[in-house]
Amino acid sequence: MIVDAPATKIRITALSKTFGAAGTGVRALEGIDLTVRENEFLALVGASGCGKSTLLRILAGLEAPSAGEVQVDERPVTGPGADRAVVFQDYSLFPWLTVLENIRFCRGLRAHRGAGTTAEAASAVDRSYALLELMGLEASRDRYPNQLSGGMRQRVAIARALMSRPEVLLMDEPFGALDAQTREVMHDLILYLFEVERTTIVFVTHDVEEAVYLADRVVVLAPHPGRIDSTHAIELPPPLERNQEIKLSAPFIAQKRAILDRIRATSSVQRDLETVRRLARLGKVTGRAAAAG
Repeated sequence: MIVDAPATKIRITALSKTFGAAGTGVRALEGIDLTVRENEFLALVGASGCGKSTLLRILAGLEAPSAGEVQVDERPVTGPGADRAVVFQDYSLFPWLTVLENIRFCRGLRAHRGAGTTAEAASAVDRSYALLELMGLEASRDRYPNQLSGGMRQRVAIARALMSRPEVLLMDEPFGALDAQTREVMHDLILYLFEVERTTIVFVTHDVEEAVYLADRVVVLAPHPGRIDSTHAIELPPPLERNQEIKLSAPFIAQKRAILDRIRATSSVQRDLETVRRLARLGKVTGRAAAAG
């Protein structure tokens, strides 16, 4: 039996981004060629300055590339679109709206513009309640953001992003501000959502362990300017079969180490570590000389 390969959802071709005037500006990205498959969970990692967030903003249509092109379903990205939703690290919730009102906000804009049918409006109401249940927010539906924990606020932000049934979910360090225990809960939740919604996800993170645990594939970006260094297919069980214990397994640790090695090799981290070692050796030599004197 021949199984068709997943279709390409996102295609990035010869993409570059420069901030400032040509010739004197800062090159954030250069020569990015990348494809993301339909229903794939792709993580972007790399040292600071490698352009991860810039690339995500270009995918979202919030930044325009200086050169090259981004396509979603073979259509050029020229700005934000309903087919793509973004979840940022800072939640970006409206403080004057309740949990349920925040989740329904985009639907409310459509209704205000007179867009959509009565049937679509009813379907949206049903979906908002389904997302409340899915995210474990039923008891908090009438609360305001300042009455929620960081993890709960991020659940609301994710539910709001999913409200419009986006084909692509873009996540920029969404769990970076959470404590370790809450992050683990959110990791398992996002894997469950990924399996249920079957949305294509592009996920930016500094946390390599997080990337390996969540993703089908991890792309390492090298800095100055940002460019693709390497791509790593993650060989772990399917999302719903993963649990926190898998992080202690030999295959998980090996994949994490391989990605960390690439990040260190492509950044100043390795040079910084060598500097620390030299200073330590110098300190020992100086100490011995002082003792001998």
